[in-house]
Amino acid sequence: MEFRIAVAGASGHIGHEVLNVLCEHEVPFSDVTALASSASKGMEVSYGEDDLLKVHGLEAFDFKGTDVVFFATDAKTAAKYAPKATAAGCTVIDLSGQFHMEPGVPLVVPEVNGDSLADYQKKHIVANPRAVSILLALCLKPLHEAAVIKRVVVATYQAASAQGKAGMDELFRQTRGVYVNESPADSKEVYPKQVAFNVIPQIDNFQDDGSTREEWALAAEIRKIVSPDIAVQATCCTVPVFIGYGMAVTIETENPLSDKQARDLLRQAPGLSVVDHRVEEGYVTPAEVPGEDPVFVSRIRRDPTVENGLAFWCAGDNLRKGAALNAVQIALTLRDEYID
Repeated sequence: MEFRIAVAGASGHIGHEVLNVLCEHEVPFSDVTALASSASKGMEVSYGEDDLLKVHGLEAFDFKGTDVVFFATDAKTAAKYAPKATAAGCTVIDLSGQFHMEPGVPLVVPEVNGDSLADYQKKHIVANPRAVSILLALCLKPLHEAAVIKRVVVATYQAASAQGKAGMDELFRQTRGVYVNESPADSKEVYPKQVAFNVIPQIDNFQDDGSTREEWALAAEIRKIVSPDIAVQATCCTVPVFIGYGMAVTIETENPLSDKQARDLLRQAPGLSVVDHRVEEGYVTPAEVPGEDPVFVSRIRRDPTVENGLAFWCAGDNLRKGAALNAVQIALTLRDEYID
């Protein structure tokens, strides 16, 4: 079956990556429409290396006759237009975060909980998790199935592209400014502190318990995607990297699991690539992952401070598997298994 699809937010980084993935993976859609705000109407966006798509205005778009709409927009825009799309008979794949925790909306990483797509017809909306949750869930799933994870402690190191073009521009301006003796504070608009040559232990607003919303959301999404019984303690940081996330993860399991067993399980799991050599350069860093589909797992080792503890490092492209590729995989699963 060939779908007619639309990508809302096509002029942004994630929308552009959705179009790239659709083209690179030769997804057999019969028609692709690029949508964006009226400010971008009429411009052209790339679809693969050779083709260009003209951008249509989202505000006036008639969703009737479109099968799947990717919302790679901000949450406010998705809240306004996604209901119009579903009312016209479309299925919405939301990358904005607007519907992540809404009851009746499946939150899906296809390799982890693809069976939850069976519930998509309740609202005809499927939520794409935030990038950090996708990358972590892929790593946790095979270990949880083998040994039952009780607790996760994770520190995340998230790229400036998490804040879109504005975040990347601020990192660039501040980095350049340091070399010409400008104060980074003079260009501080997106981040609460200097991001160039720094690590910021705050993503989103603080909650009453001292955690940030990103940390709360990561814990909530892991419980929704992998298991409601997993306790998650997260510290989420922004680092001066343009694209690519890294995570230092420690897990505690109910049943024993050796580092060798964990390594074998992770090697066999879909969506993962294990690069774990205990030598210099025997691991993968965020600088190496842009454009790569898998999540890379390295430095798998026993945690001797708890009875059944393991530690590992993982890295992945937050714009690709952390957003666009996961959303396209959702669309393909819907097409193949659920939509007539």
